Amino acid sequence: MNYKDYYKILGVVKDASAKDIKKAYRKLAAKYHPDKNPNDPTAEEKFKEINEANEVLSDAEKREKYDTLGSNWEAYQHAGDDWRDYANQQRRYNQGGSSEFYGNESGADFSSFFETFFGGARQTGKQGRNAFSGGDIQAELPITLLEAYQGSKRTFEIHNENLRITIKPGSYDGQQLKIKGKGQPGVRGGNRGDLYIFLRVQPDPRFERNFHNLLYNASIDLYTAILGGKIEVPTLSGTLKVTVPKGSQTGKTLRLKGKGMPKYETQSSFGDMLVKLNITLPKNLTEEEESLFKRLKELRTKKQSMYGV
Repeated sequence: MNYKDYYKILGVVKDASAKDIKKAYRKLAAKYHPDKNPNDPTAEEKFKEINEANEVLSDAEKREKYDTLGSNWEAYQHAGDDWRDYANQQRRYNQGGSSEFYGNESGADFSSFFETFFGGARQTGKQGRNAFSGGDIQAELPITLLEAYQGSKRTFEIHNENLRITIKPGSYDGQQLKIKGKGQPGVRGGNRGDLYIFLRVQPDPRFERNFHNLLYNASIDLYTAILGGKIEVPTLSGTLKVTVPKGSQTGKTLRLKGKGMPKYETQSSFGDMLVKLNITLPKNLTEEEESLFKRLKELRTKKQSMYGV
């Protein structure tokens, strides 16, 4: 198995901060999310790599192991001691000290570096040489756009235990929630694995979400577009009356500040609501209405010929 450069996968430097890693992960996860790339196996594989890299680099202990062992990870497969002991011994060897290194006394086979530390069964030095952590569990949780806006609490049962999770305002599709120690049971006293819940925000027929902003398509009649007026616009916090300026064209966008999605873990900070206007033309005109439109056309043609406008 080849060594994976998780920093390269996320496009960050080795000394990147936790904030930079989180930012890079969110950007790439949004780009390669399967929902945005249906039937694209390349994007799906990239998405898996991104999640794997984030799982390692966003966890302080896993990142320390990864940084310490580096490209020499294969040597760890033959080391029965705690990974820190291994690293210290390698450090002493490089400094001219003792290089004596003992294998696993139990005779158990070690898995590859990635399986050992970042998935499946992982050996844990604290519980003893034969102790293995349990595997992680992954699950998807569908939520509505309103829940993502307001936040909510969900209760569910796993391993005959009721768990309650909090969905914070501003949560987004594909977001990963980690519940430590709620995965598969360990072996021979090993720690339980973790539970990873991936949020799936369901489409709302009224709005299109673009990061923190919401887009709403508003249909207005010809008369409101020409003369201006008021229209009602739904938002996730209630209905608003919005002024349409005179002479509005199809495609004109009105911005309602602070009426979009809340910014995750940023108190009292919201995106905007973008209201895109679509003009609908009147149908089934009466003879009188047609006559009036013809008269308006004549007046407009006369004005253009006189003033060139």
